[in-house]
Formats: sequence, C-alpha cells, structure tokens
Amino acid sequence: MPASPPTSRPAPQPARLPAALERVLPLLRCPACGAPLAPGDGALRCPERHSFDVARHGYAGLLTGARATSGDDGPMARARRDFLAAGRYAPVRGAVADLATEAVAHLRQGPADSGPGRPFVVDVGCGTGYYLAGVLDALPDPRTGARPDAVGLGLDTSAHALRVAARAHPRAAAATWDVFRPFPVASGCADVLLDVFAPRNPAEFHRVLRPGGALVVVRPYRGHLAELRRQVSGMVAVDPDKERRLHDALDPWFEPVRTREVEYTTPLTRQEAVDLVLMTPSARHVTAADLSDDDLPGEVTVSVLATAYRRRDTISAGERPPAAATTRR
Repeated sequence: MPASPPTSRPAPQPARLPAALERVLPLLRCPACGAPLAPGDGALRCPERHSFDVARHGYAGLLTGARATSGDDGPMARARRDFLAAGRYAPVRGAVADLATEAVAHLRQGPADSGPGRPFVVDVGCGTGYYLAGVLDALPDPRTGARPDAVGLGLDTSAHALRVAARAHPRAAAATWDVFRPFPVASGCADVLLDVFAPRNPAEFHRVLRPGGALVVVRPYRGHLAELRRQVSGMVAVDPDKERRLHDALDPWFEPVRTREVEYTTPLTRQEAVDLVLMTPSARHVTAADLSDDDLPGEVTVSVLATAYRRRDTISAGERPPAAATTRR
C-alpha cells in the first residue's frame, strides 16, 4: 500500500500588533535612529534594522540600554491599579479630562488646525493608564458633538504598570520609555500631552506637541494627603517651592491658560490607605512597620492643581533652555 503523502502544515501567521498600537504606529519613531517604525512578527522594526519587542501583555519595549529604576515595581503597580479603581481620585481624573477636551476643542476650531485627523493624546509617566483612559472616554468632537476616534499613547518606565496600561482603554497604546530621554514620537503630532504626578521634560513636550497643542500638568498642592503625612513616617512632604520651579521650567516653552484647584476629602479603607502610600513617591521611603499601625486615617484630603498650558510657537534664542532640561515631580 503506497505511503500517504506528508501532510503540509499551514505557515504560521505573523503575530499581529495590538489594535491600539497599530493605530499610533505611524506617529512612533525608532529610539535609536529616529526613523519610522513598522510591524515585524511581534516586534517593531525600522529600516536600519533596529528591533523592539512587543510584550505579550501588549506594550512595546522601546526603552533600550540602562533602564531607569524609578518606575513602579510589582507591588506598587498593583497598589496603584487597585486604589485608582476604587474611584477615590475620580475628581482629579475629571479635571484632567475637562482640561484636555477644552484644549482639543480650542485647537480643532482655531487657526492652528491643520486638518481633520484624529486627536492624539500622549501621557508621560502614565502608570496604569487611568488618566489617559479618562481623557479618551471624554473627548468630544467640537464640530459634531460625536466622539472621534481619538488615540492615545502611554509612556512609562515600569513594565509592571504598563501591563495594566496596555489594557486600560481600547484606543490607548503603551510603551516603555524614560521621560529624561528624547521621546520616540514624531515631532508636532500630539494634540494634548498629559503629565500627572510625573517628572517633566519641557523641551520634548514642546517638540512633540503640534502648534497650539496643550500640556496638562497635575501636581500636589498644599495639604495634599496631609492626614497620611502626619501619621506615616517617611512620607515625602509637598515642596513649598514647587510652583516657582514649575513656572521657571515651563515658561520659556508654554503659557498657562487655565488652572483648576481640586480639593476634597475622601473616605479610605485601611487597605486603600496602604495602597495610596505605596503608589506615591514615598513608597521607597516607607517601611512595612510604618504601615502596620491600625490607626491609619479613615479619610484623607486630596489637594492638587491641574493646569492647561498652551505651546508657545516662538521661543527666542535667549530664552531657550538646554534641550535636556527636565524637572522632577
């Protein structure tokens, strides 16, 4: 009896990129050479053959070389995810979304609009993508009142946080990146850039934003988390000089348009109080013993400032700071 011919197996299909990453891919640039990126079997590649893996969790690993160590570790990322999911910072997210939608409406109705394209929002130091998702949900089309196909990109050094951010919203892509390096994003492509409790890189913010684009900055204000700071040893205090330093850093590049002060008290369970400490910069200064006190506060004051800045289109040579100038949180 003649042997049966060998059965041919279909060739494996190349791995597809997450849909959100495909949408923002035309706006990304190779971190090594600045060339456009294209998909290539579960990775992003440029014409110079630089290659960057896309993790199975859905985010792009664009950060190469020595990695920053300041991003959330696993417990910090879980604490951030769980605390924000409880809705205690919903008013802050609402303020960010309001400022972002106002900025897009101004930009897309004004002379700076260069075409109907989809709004593009970049969140620097995005963490778990909570604020970016809120902005993408809120963006209205100022011409029709409908929700446009706005897209977003969250950048963070923490792979642990990006595992959540990559799934935070169907139109939000995520990638590893360090705010203190030139961003892997095309110049003049973003409508809005978010910086929520994150370090700042004014020169790169300015480069990435389109003319007339907006930067939304959120930072702690007087009395923020005061009850926790009194109770928990090691909590970092709010810098009383923060506003002056922020102004000095941003003023050559951006003009303030609107500031919202968001202040309220919110109840906390004991676990929420612990999670809140672990998602702040204080997490690296606090020990387990500091959080073992049964008398952690049952409510806390949230006090932040959220400011929308408009990109300055002209900067005199005398005002221009070094391109690498950055400011910490």
